[in-house]
Parts: sequence; C-alpha cells; structure tokens
Amino acid sequence: MEGNSEAGGHTAAAAGRETARATRRRGAALEQAILDAAVEELAEVGYQNLTMDGVAARAATSKNVIYRRWPNRAALCVAAYLRMLPTDPEDTPDTGDLRSDSLALLHRVNNRMSSRLGKILRALLADFEDDPERVSALREQLGGASVGPWLTMLARAAARGEVGSAALTPRVATVAVDLLRNEYALNGLAPVPDSTLVEIVDQVYLPLVRGLS
Repeated sequence: MEGNSEAGGHTAAAAGRETARATRRRGAALEQAILDAAVEELAEVGYQNLTMDGVAARAATSKNVIYRRWPNRAALCVAAYLRMLPTDPEDTPDTGDLRSDSLALLHRVNNRMSSRLGKILRALLADFEDDPERVSALREQLGGASVGPWLTMLARAAARGEVGSAALTPRVATVAVDLLRNEYALNGLAPVPDSTLVEIVDQVYLPLVRGLS
C-alpha cells in the first residue's frame, strides 16, 4: 500500500508538472496576466498594502518573474495603470464635428476618472506625494498616454478646416482634460456633471483651438 501511495504521489506530481507546462505563459501573455493581477490588487488593497507576493499569487507566477520585468512595485503599478488606458487612435470619436467629438472624448475621460481606474490613479498619486520625482514621471507618462486621441481628433478637424495647424500641439490638445482634472482636484471624487463638461468645451476649449491659426 505504501508503494502504491508513493507511486500515486509521483503520478500526481508528474501530472502537476505537465499541467504547469501546458498553461505556462510567456512574453506578452505573461506580462498581461501580471499587469491584470496588479490592477486587481490595487483595487482591493491599495498601493500601500500591495506586495509583489500578492501580485505573483494572483497571476499564478513567481515574484522573481515579476522582478525581471519591473524593478519595484511602483514601476509595476504605474505600468499596470498605463496598460488599462485606451491607446488606439482609431477608437477616437469621429462624428465629423469638432464640438461633438470633444464632448464625447471628454465624457469618456470623465467616466474613466470616476471609475476604478480613476481611484487607482488618485491612490498612486497620493502614495507618491513624498516622492516628487516619481509623481512628475507618472504625470509625464500619463500625459503621453492621453494626448494621442485629442491630437487625432484635432488633426481630423484641421483636415475639415475647423481649426488651424497651430492647434495641433500636446499642450493645446489636452487643455480640456487638464480642466477636468482640476474639477476633480477641487470638488472631490464624484463624476463631474455634464453641464460642466459642456462649459469646458464651449467656453474654453473650442474658442482656444478655433482661435489659433
């Protein structure tokens, strides 16, 4: 019986190794699993309580695998957040009208900022507040990730003759987003009302971009 038990143990171990080999992920699939796990951990426990061990367990991988890709949990968490942002310019609203496109894009940003992703970002910024360089790096990365859709929208508007080429700069393109972020900073975490989004677009954004030639 003892021999059978030992043989059964070897069989189970072999089966486990086979399963592990069959489900082993590499490259982009593995990185996506790790980043997804990091986002889930951030949502549940926050940045301060997040550990590489917790992320590794959720992603069904090892801590060493994570460290080979990201040197610390801050780098991992920033990468996880950035991965969740939309980056496909073809996904930018394209109604044929700059005002409609601007409102649609600003609504999308507002929805994201009031969602779990927005909560994660605010937690990261709060937890990094004693590290100005890290906050600056995060803001720079976020700016690079968010400017694409706005530049795409303005380039389409320029092709239609709605704005001049001088409007096609990152600083001008993201003015509406900057004003929206300011609303969150000043007034709390609730979604910004639609009426405020309309004011941002009609009273500030459109006069600015249309006034540049």
